[in-house]
Amino acid sequence: MTRRLRPLLWIASSKRDFLKFPSDVQDGFGYELYLAQTGAHSPHAKPLKGPGGGVIELAIEFEGDAYRTVYAVRFARATYVLHAFKKKSKRGAATARADIELVRSRLADAAYDYQERFGQESAE
Repeated sequence: MTRRLRPLLWIASSKRDFLKFPSDVQDGFGYELYLAQTGAHSPHAKPLKGPGGGVIELAIEFEGDAYRTVYAVRFARATYVLHAFKKKSKRGAATARADIELVRSRLADAAYDYQERFGQESAE
C-alpha cells in the first residue's frame, strides 16, 4: 500500500532559516520531514513540550552545533514546518522559552492557513 504524501508547508521564516543550515543538516532533516509527510515517524522525532499535542521537534548535532526543526502533524492534510533554528544555549537539552512561544504563535498561523486552504481546522 502506498502512503499519500501530504504537502510540506513552511510558516513565516522557517524555510529561509532552514536553508541557512549546513547541507548535511538539511539532508538529515529533509529525510525526517519526508517521513512526516508520509505519516511515518522518525526515530529522532520527539513531542515538543509546551505548544500542545501534535508538535514534533527534530534535533541534529553537527560539528559542535545543535540544530532544531519543529513541525506540526496535527493537521490531516498537510505537514507544517513551524520553526528551524540553531540552538544557542550549550547547557541542557530544553528548548528556550522564546522558541516555544514562537512555535505557539506560528502554530496559530498554521491553523489559520490550514482552514483557508482546506476548509477545516481539526486534525486527523
